[in-house]
Amino acid sequence: MQHFVRPEGAPPVNGYSHAVAFTGTVVAVSGQVPVDGEGRPVGEGDAEAQVRQVYANLATALEAAGSSLAQVVKLTVFLTDLQDLPAFRRVRDEHQDPAHPPACSLVQVAGLVHPAFRVEIEAWAVAPTGE
Repeated sequence: MQHFVRPEGAPPVNGYSHAVAFTGTVVAVSGQVPVDGEGRPVGEGDAEAQVRQVYANLATALEAAGSSLAQVVKLTVFLTDLQDLPAFRRVRDEHQDPAHPPACSLVQVAGLVHPAFRVEIEAWAVAPTGE
């Protein structure tokens, strides 16, 4: 179960919650990068294609752990270029309930593990306990 916290007096948010409280088993997903199931880079030069692949990889990892994108409570997003922020937001908004978005941090980084990668995302989610 998740409780999305919107404290009075806090600044407005755009696509994230100030805090999320939850019960259940915690699932930590390592940073996912834009590679396909064979480990090949996807979408070189195309931020939106890369974000879509990263979300697909997140979904695969979460499902294997008994969770889903709907159960994400915290995202950490790494972008090499803040010009890619609109592409990230478009894809993110397709995968989360806008009324109950996860907590989120987003940082610009000088580079990622492969020079063609523009985005990496790690996640914390809940695997419901069935209670």
